[in-house]
Amino acid sequence: MTILYLHGLESKLSPAKRSILERFGTVIAPDLDYHNNPNVFDLLLKMSETHTFDVVLGSSMGGFMGYYFANTINCPALLFNPALPHRPVPQNIPAIDPVNTSSLLHFALGGQDDVIKANDNLKWLAENRLSNTDIKISIHNQMGHPIPVRILEIEVTEFFRQLEFLK
Repeated sequence: MTILYLHGLESKLSPAKRSILERFGTVIAPDLDYHNNPNVFDLLLKMSETHTFDVVLGSSMGGFMGYYFANTINCPALLFNPALPHRPVPQNIPAIDPVNTSSLLHFALGGQDDVIKANDNLKWLAENRLSNTDIKISIHNQMGHPIPVRILEIEVTEFFRQLEFLK
C-alpha cells in the first residue's frame, strides 16, 4: 500500500504521525510550497507517473489538494479539516469528472476548528456532492485545526478498516 500524505500550508508530517501511517504502508510525503507554487496539483500528477498511490491523506490545504487529486486519480482519501470552502493561497486545479471519482472520501473535522469551521465544510460538501462517491464524516467536538496524534490514529485506523471492508 502506498500512501500519499499532503501536509497543510504551514506544516509538515511529524515523525509520530508518520510512524502511525507506516503501520499501513509506504508513506510518501512531499514537501510542498503552496505559497510560491500555484501548480502543486501538476507536481502531484507528475509524481503519479512514477508512483502508484493507493490512498491519499491530507490536512487543511493538503486536504483541499487531496480532495481534488484523489478524485482525479480515482483513489480513496482521508481528509482532515480540508480547506475546501476557502483557502488562503490560490492553486490551479482541474474540474472533477463527476463520473470517475474516488470510491470513498472520509472527512475528519474539528468541532473547535476556528481556521476552517466544520459547518463550512459540511455546507460545501452538501453543495458539491459527488454522486458516485461514498462519504464518511467524523466530527471531533474537542478538536481544533491541528490534528492530535490520538485522533489521527483513530481516524487512520478506521479509514483503513473501511478499505478492507470495501474489498
